[in-house]
Amino acid sequence: MRLMETTVRRATGEDVDALSSIMAESLMAQPMGVWLVPDVAKRAVVLRRWARLVLLQGLEHGRVDTTDDRAAVAVWHARLEPPPPAAASVYDLHRLLGPHAARFALLHACVDGLRPHRPHHQLAHVAVRPGHGDAAQALLAAHHQTLDLAGLPSCAEYSGDRPGDGLLARGGYQPRSPILLASGGPALWRMWRPQPCDEQPCRPADGGLPRRIRLDRTATPFLGRVIPAAPPRSS
Repeated sequence: MRLMETTVRRATGEDVDALSSIMAESLMAQPMGVWLVPDVAKRAVVLRRWARLVLLQGLEHGRVDTTDDRAAVAVWHARLEPPPPAAASVYDLHRLLGPHAARFALLHACVDGLRPHRPHHQLAHVAVRPGHGDAAQALLAAHHQTLDLAGLPSCAEYSGDRPGDGLLARGGYQPRSPILLASGGPALWRMWRPQPCDEQPCRPADGGLPRRIRLDRTATPFLGRVIPAAPPRSS
């Protein structure tokens, strides 16, 4: 597919190194990356290892899209039924990231714990080189076309101060109230892209993202596992 002279294609294992760098560099400039790896001397290496894991999981279990010039990357997962337990991925986090794994495990647990119950696709990650915003827009438009034909909504997460602006908002994603991560972490906004047939706001009862949830802590990383702690409190 071509959009604004950008060719979208499926990524392969040969793209992992280049796309890992794009993902890591994107996170380096965000408060989320600083919180995930407070040690500035090790931040780039740890974020690149995590990005590589996300990409490999996407290639194996989901879909990874990129462009011919590898200027952008989008990782998708089809959530048509409840996913299997995340024990293996948590083990991988501890194996690859060592003492830095705890906050990554907490982030994954928060995202998984508030995933919509209705069938949808999850935009697990999107990143782009500076100055190539049209490439990221092309990646999302290509997959959104598939979702629209299937009548499926999608969700994503956004870490920043202006969830109503930017790439996700232009793609039709609507912000819900943020997840407040423990340990002084940044706000993580849950974004929801409904289908035109969804006439009413998403509610927990219909499987969409709830409007208001404050999450102080969802899980505690411990001995390579994620052990559920206090449940989310509705307000």
